[in-house]
Amino acid sequence: MKLTIIGTGYVGLVTGTCLAEKGHDVLCVDNDPAKIAMLQAGQIPIYEPGLEPLIRSNVAAGRLRFTTDTAEGVRHGHVVFIGVPTPPRADGSVDMRFVERVARDVASAMTEYRIIVDKSTVPVKTGFKVAESIKRYNKAGVDFDVISNPEFMREGCAVEDQMKPERIVIGVASQRPVATMQEVYAPFNAPIIVTDINSAELIKHASNSFLALKISYANALSALCEASHANIQQVVDGIGMDKRIGRAFLNAGLGYGGSCFPKDISAFIAIAQELGCDFRLLKEVQNINANQLQRFVKRIQDTLWVLQDKVIAVLGLAFKANTDDARCSPAVDLVLALQKEGAHIRAYDPQAMEKARPLLPNVTLCADPYEAVRGADAMIIATEWDEFKELDFGRIKPLMAHPTLFDGRNLLDPMTMKNLGFTYLSVGR
Repeated sequence: MKLTIIGTGYVGLVTGTCLAEKGHDVLCVDNDPAKIAMLQAGQIPIYEPGLEPLIRSNVAAGRLRFTTDTAEGVRHGHVVFIGVPTPPRADGSVDMRFVERVARDVASAMTEYRIIVDKSTVPVKTGFKVAESIKRYNKAGVDFDVISNPEFMREGCAVEDQMKPERIVIGVASQRPVATMQEVYAPFNAPIIVTDINSAELIKHASNSFLALKISYANALSALCEASHANIQQVVDGIGMDKRIGRAFLNAGLGYGGSCFPKDISAFIAIAQELGCDFRLLKEVQNINANQLQRFVKRIQDTLWVLQDKVIAVLGLAFKANTDDARCSPAVDLVLALQKEGAHIRAYDPQAMEKARPLLPNVTLCADPYEAVRGADAMIIATEWDEFKELDFGRIKPLMAHPTLFDGRNLLDPMTMKNLGFTYLSVGR
């Protein structure tokens, strides 16, 4: 089937590539000529495991193409996916100008029936507003359907999540587009849930908010574990074995971050407020998340006493492993907090240093972890990269001014680090 994806960020690029991999004829549209030129030249603007070879193979097979021409995209695809950014506004609500702009552009270009798919994470009732805009600006007066089809991809696992989805949600105003969307997703062999549009839009925000709630619950428990000398990992392992709870996302650390959870929770709170509902539970999730980083910084201060002019090595700048995304990264926020106290930061990340560089102009970015720890008064693991588990800590110890290690991701074994001669502090253990 001929499909069009408008927007080539994480969502659009991964979605389009995986749809092409399943045999569809996909045209990706973006209004950034530099990005499209990069993609046409075989260069990938983001780091996502497994994505680059899929793009290359599908471009070579002729199933995946790129353009800046929205009208060409609308002519090409019987189904047109909108996957543009929905950034937060200052008050936490969602900035919908990119979605609205695309809706107008699609409307202007439509000359025959199309299915318009909201793939971006949007507030509830957006589907009806998109439909109103298309109806208003479509001079040809052709028929169309707008549906909601939220994505559930995790950065760092986005290709796997798209290729092997746990469920596919399709929100519709009528049954007319359902058969076509079932055909689009038939190769993925996943359960398809058909709902009304409003419910589909709520499912996305509700899912992300609940996952953030689980992270904040584990972090709240970690404070209790530290106060009572219990072990957070043993506690969450114990409760996570209950199938009603589950172990996933019950991980204590520096808190959640990235381009989705912070903005989606703020947006969900604002959406609820607009609908006359005070979502106090999610406000407390935000408070716990902010407090978790403050608690970690205080623990560093209590251990090192004075941070002024201390040299601290920070391993990890991405908000999570297997991505180069440093947006809303707890690791970046941690570095800024330590700099505010006068510390000198030497940092390393396997993928995110270039994207973190403009966020951290006064940080020394190092070629590898061993360079970062040289002469350091302490080191911090701030992102859970697997390669940090495999470091030669026998080599690291003599490189440091003092072997003090703060593990913000509970990546290492406390007894092993103690036996190696490190002063080792983690979260909730």
